[in-house]
Amino acid sequence: MTKRQFLTATLAGGTAMAQAPAIIKRTPTRMAKTTKLFKSPEGFPNGLAVTAEGLWIAEQKLTGAQAAAYKLPEPKSLVEKCWLVDWNGKLLKTVDTPSRNTSGMAAGGGYIWMVANAPPQGVFQVDMNSKLISHRQIPLGPANDGGGSHGAHWQDGKLWISALRLRGNIRVDPKTWAPEMMIPFYQSFPDRVRYHDITIDNGTMWQVVGNDSKRFSEGKPGLVRYDLATGRMIETADFVAGSCDPHGLAMHDGKLIACDAGIHPGWPNNDSPTAGWIFQIDFI
Repeated sequence: MTKRQFLTATLAGGTAMAQAPAIIKRTPTRMAKTTKLFKSPEGFPNGLAVTAEGLWIAEQKLTGAQAAAYKLPEPKSLVEKCWLVDWNGKLLKTVDTPSRNTSGMAAGGGYIWMVANAPPQGVFQVDMNSKLISHRQIPLGPANDGGGSHGAHWQDGKLWISALRLRGNIRVDPKTWAPEMMIPFYQSFPDRVRYHDITIDNGTMWQVVGNDSKRFSEGKPGLVRYDLATGRMIETADFVAGSCDPHGLAMHDGKLIACDAGIHPGWPNNDSPTAGWIFQIDFI
C-alpha cells in the first residue's frame, strides 16, 4: 500500500466512524424501598456498624453555631455516645466518646472509630471502656484539620473513611495512619451532590448520596455502588418517593441497614417520617 492509499483509507475509516451512531452505555439503576425496624436510643443517630454482638449506633450532637442553625438547645453534656443494640433495638452497651458532630462510625480491631464533622475534626479511636486511644486527622490535609467526614467502615483490618475535603472514600492503615487507596465520590448534578455513609458488600462499596433540598418532600436520596478493587462506579439506586432520609449505612445478613438522624441541612428538624429510626433497605 502506498502512502497515498494508506491516508485515503484512514480518512475514509475515520469518516465512517464519525457518521456511526454513538453507543452510550447507561449505568444500571434500581429502585429501593425501606422498612422500619426499631427506634434508636434517644438522640440523633448518624452512623452504623454491624458486629457479631449486634448493631452499633453513633450519636450525633450539635453545639455552638450548628446548634443555633438547627434551632436546638446546647446539649448538657458534650459526650457523644455509641450504643450497641440487639436486632430488636434493646440496648446492650454504651461507649462514651469525645467526638463532635459525629456523622459516621466503624467498629473493628476491638475499638470504636468515631468520625467527627466539626472541630476538632478527625477520627476518635475509643476502646470498649470509653478510653480514648487516639485522635488523628484524616490524611492528606492540614495537620490540625483534615476536614469532616460523613461515614466510615472497618474491613479486613483497614479503616475506610468518607472524607469530605478529599471528596472521596479513602482506605487507611489504622496502625500507621497511611492512606492506601481512594475511591472518588460519584457526582451527578443536581441530584447527587451530598455524600453520606458507606458499607462493603462482596467486593463492592455502597454509599448513600442525595441532593440539596429544603425539606423532606424535595429530597432525592439514593445509593451508589463502586467496585472495591478499581473504584469504578457500577450501579445506582433510587428510593421510592417518601421512603426515608438515610444517613448511616451497614450490611446485615445480606441486607442494607440504614438510620435516619432526624436532622438534615436546610430541613425542619424531624421532617422525615423515619427520623430516629433504624430501617432495612430492599431492592424492588
